[in-house]
Amino acid sequence: MSRNRFDQNRINPLSRLIYLLPLLGFIALFILFYRGISSVSDTTTDKQMESLENALNRSIIQCYAVEGAYPPSLEYIKEHYGLIYDEDLFYVDYQPIGSNIMPDVTILLRQGGTP
Repeated sequence: MSRNRFDQNRINPLSRLIYLLPLLGFIALFILFYRGISSVSDTTTDKQMESLENALNRSIIQCYAVEGAYPPSLEYIKEHYGLIYDEDLFYVDYQPIGSNIMPDVTILLRQGGTP
């Protein structure tokens, strides 16, 4: 019995795998690239939050040093001390306790706030 070398009915399973390797490699590279971008984005957001916290503390202390009282509101800090931040990304809860007691400040990342 002779074999027909042009017979397409029998495809070697190894040859199918060879055709899938580039596709699997591309998918793996895409996943690694996406995770890398996501990691950089998370790091950037963390740095922005840290920077906002430092700027807010600096402004609060500067206000106390210059005026002799802590700022009465977050709006006051924005208007008089030039605090600017991404309000779509962060929520700042500013709770003044008294004119001579450091206010309670909480910075939260808003829902869906990862850029």
